[in-house]
Order: sequence, then C-alpha cells, then structure tokens
Amino acid sequence: MAALGLIVCIVALISCTVNGRPATFLQDFRITWVDSHIRQLEGGRAIQLVLDQNSGCGFSSKYQYLFGRVSMKIKLVPGDSAGTVTAFYMNSDTDTVRDELDFEFLGNRSGQPYTVQTNVYAHGKGDREQRINLWFDPAAEFHTYSILWNHHHVVFYIDEVPIRVYKNNEARGIPFPKVQPMGVYSTLWEADDWATRGGLEKIDWSKAPFYAYYKDFDIEGCPVPGPANCASSGGNWWEGAAYQQLSPAEARRYRWVRMNHMIYDYCTDKSRYPVTPPECVAGI
Repeated sequence: MAALGLIVCIVALISCTVNGRPATFLQDFRITWVDSHIRQLEGGRAIQLVLDQNSGCGFSSKYQYLFGRVSMKIKLVPGDSAGTVTAFYMNSDTDTVRDELDFEFLGNRSGQPYTVQTNVYAHGKGDREQRINLWFDPAAEFHTYSILWNHHHVVFYIDEVPIRVYKNNEARGIPFPKVQPMGVYSTLWEADDWATRGGLEKIDWSKAPFYAYYKDFDIEGCPVPGPANCASSGGNWWEGAAYQQLSPAEARRYRWVRMNHMIYDYCTDKSRYPVTPPECVAGI
C-alpha cells in the first residue's frame, strides 16, 4: 500500500438529536477507517485520530439525518500542510444517486492562504466545486464550520458567515437533496496528487506528524430511522422563517466573501461548462 502521511487530530464531539441530547463518541459515532489510529479522550466526548505514512483514518455518525444543521470547531494543520486534506461532509451513502454536502480543507505551503473547497451532490450529480481562500489563519485557533440544510436551501457557514448557498430550485427542474437522509463523516488523509495547487505541491514527510484539532461537534436534525413526520414538520427550528433565506446582514457577508475571497467557481468555468449550469442561472 502506498504511503499516505500522518495527521493527528483531537475531536471533541457533542452530538444532539432534535431534542438536543448530548452524547459521547461511541453513542452516536463509529470508526470507519483504521481503529488503531483513533483514541477516545475526555470520557468519550473527544477522540484522537492518527494518520501516518501507512494509513489515514476517519469516522461517521451511526445515524443518518434528514434536514437540520451540523457543525464542528476545527483547528487545521499548521505550517507546511501541503498535500493534506481534512474533510467534513454529509453523505447519503448511496452510489448512482448519492447526495452529498462537502467541506474540504486543502493544505498549503507555509505562508500561503488555506483553501476551503465546497461541493454539492444532488440526485447523483456533483461537480459543483467552489473554492475560497480563508481570511484568517485556521491553524492558529478554533473556528466553527457548519452546514444548514432545510427545504429551502443548503448553506455552508464559517463562524456564522455564509460562504456558499445552494437553493432549492426544483420548480425549475434542478435537483435538490431532500429525499435521502445523510450521515455525517470526517476523514483526515493525504491527497498530494490534487489537493494543493492542483497537485503541484507535494506533501513534505519531513514535517510529519501533522496535527489538526476538532471539538464541539453538534448535530441537530431528524434522525433516520426516527419519527416519520419529523422531516416534514414545519415546526423544526431550521425550517423557520429566519432560516428560509439569508438575512440582510448574512447577504452582505456572503457578497463580501464572494467578491474578496472566492478563487474558483464552477459556474464561471467555461472550459468545463461552455453552457452555464442551470442552477447558476437560477441563482445559487
């Protein structure tokens, strides 16, 4: 097996269902990749993941959810992190018609800005990448990364600043993830064939081990299996009027991110899409 690299992270996980029940790691999560590389801390509310040149590691929620919000605080790999990827995402765990909502944090050479890539898969169709350079050092301290998912839109947030909106435009024939429940996943791995400057910057193993830290992981949503009417209920807080569109203040922050920090948008990539994708025309 090819060498992969080493990332160590401490993940503090406090998971909630709709009623806000706190949980330890083993109550709501399971190890999906290399048991020997994951160690529980803080009475099971935190875990340590180890990624070395022989293997990566990861975990997922035991349950899937249909609508809601997930968030975590992350302190990313400091210094020369080129070739490393920290991923936090939701996935329906289906093949041809999968739904998926991605945060991918792409490492950098020392002194360069960290890049965050988001992507949206709906009814099996993805290739909707957007990338921004962060306006702060994400390795210096913790920042909160969140995904809000309701019947109206999907919003990706960083410290409550919206960086990506994918609207429900089903009325215009554009797919939107609203039928398949999704689990919550995190993986830490090496991907120097593409992650940093399109693969031009390779991982420097002399800098290993690499460290990333996570804490305060929260899930508020409708668990599946669970009450059949939960996902369709308009009484869930994430379906309320305040969450059906960006507030004026959020809209200003969103425009600021797109104008000052976006470095790639599939909607404007004419080499990939000579015809603008319909969701881009409809408004993201």
